[in-house]
Amino acid sequence: MVIVGTFHGTSLLMIQHGLKMKEKVIAIFDIGKTNKKILLFNYDLKVVSETEQRFTEIADDDEFPCEDIERLEEWIRDNVNRLAKSEKYDLSAINFATYGATLAFLDGSGKRITPVYNYLKPVDDKIPERIYKKYGGQDEFCRRTASPALGMLNSGIQVLWLKHRKTGLFEKVKYILHFPQYLSYLLTGKIYSEHTSLGCHTALWDFDNMNYHPWTSAEGLELPDPVDIGTVEKVNIYGKNVSVGIGIHDSSSSLVPYFSASKGKFILLSTGTWCINMNPFNSEILTTEQLDLDCLCYLSISQQPVKSSRLFLGHLHETAVDQLNNHFETDADYYKNIKPDKRILTDCMQKRGNNRFFFDNLPYSRKLKTDCDYYTFKTFEEAYHQLMIELTELTVEAIDLILPVGDDIENIYITGGFADNQLFYTLISNAYPMKYVYTSEISNTTALGAAIVILKTIAPDNKPLLNLGLNRC
Repeated sequence: MVIVGTFHGTSLLMIQHGLKMKEKVIAIFDIGKTNKKILLFNYDLKVVSETEQRFTEIADDDEFPCEDIERLEEWIRDNVNRLAKSEKYDLSAINFATYGATLAFLDGSGKRITPVYNYLKPVDDKIPERIYKKYGGQDEFCRRTASPALGMLNSGIQVLWLKHRKTGLFEKVKYILHFPQYLSYLLTGKIYSEHTSLGCHTALWDFDNMNYHPWTSAEGLELPDPVDIGTVEKVNIYGKNVSVGIGIHDSSSSLVPYFSASKGKFILLSTGTWCINMNPFNSEILTTEQLDLDCLCYLSISQQPVKSSRLFLGHLHETAVDQLNNHFETDADYYKNIKPDKRILTDCMQKRGNNRFFFDNLPYSRKLKTDCDYYTFKTFEEAYHQLMIELTELTVEAIDLILPVGDDIENIYITGGFADNQLFYTLISNAYPMKYVYTSEISNTTALGAAIVILKTIAPDNKPLLNLGLNRC
């Protein structure tokens, strides 16, 4: 006897003997610099499986650390094959979310011919100067490409570097792919480009004309025209037709759930080692001052500029807390138990006013002082409150850089490690009394964004409700 019915919008086919259809899933490969994850989402966008792998870097052809790309390629293929043959899950789609500023160079037969070079690799300043001089100088070039001059972190500079430093290799290059599209290419064999990767401080995209910058054609680069982020290719894997997405840059992907579920305009504070502040609702052109202060623009999945600033928040916090622990002889996690104390905050304000203890009083200070006298503080709690006051001031300075002149942003969402720091989000709330400040306890936002993108293509009528885990501060 066969029973056919529906349950929560999912078709069920149950057989009396206890057999049932496998659950349809979307596999997302979430590729970070250190951690590589595979997450399986069902069509309600719930994670049903998550696995993680750490890869050790290897040396490139110059003995500089780089991604172990052959191992990553093998790991992806093995896991795709395993999922395609799974007796528990019905693999219907695959997408990729990866870190940016990373390229794969392919020859005419589609074979990768170089290592995947590290964006931290040093580059001779003379190489980018070639195009700066030709296109109005460094300031104008950076304004037009919406990114500071960041060396190899501007992925277009990696192309110039290869052309002028490894000419023999470059002469063999036919196709240039950003990292998300290369990983998709491993399964589809199709050459694609898309806007979120191109808008990621690449020095390739002309934000004035929303096209490739003229230097790319002047240098003879044949780059694929970008396509819609929802583009998929059907791939036959062990007899299964699987929809494979073209990949997405991780920062842009992390915004997708908030575009889908947020009510009103917002700024996203993605906190961790870096605090990346992203404002998708500021269309003002970047100024030279903003560029000098490390601001840039990404491109969203709707091909709109996302003005962004950043602060080395987690690193500064970790360094200062280590010093406090050494002085007060406290455990490494002692700070996690500290709650906002109005009396201590008031005392800190009265003692120092606008004078900082951990940082210089100059605007946009970014370095911890090296000669701090911690005997100024009676307790760890007092010192930690002062540290967080100053770190919040620096964060507010960075946020203010991406607020428009007629600021109409309603919401601030705080995600990542500092969403658990009550002192931090309390001080942020105090700094913006006219805005709603929320912590967002949603996990795996990058992978979720990539899943949302491909689900809209393969099941456009399926519109699950998203819970962003918002808590009003």
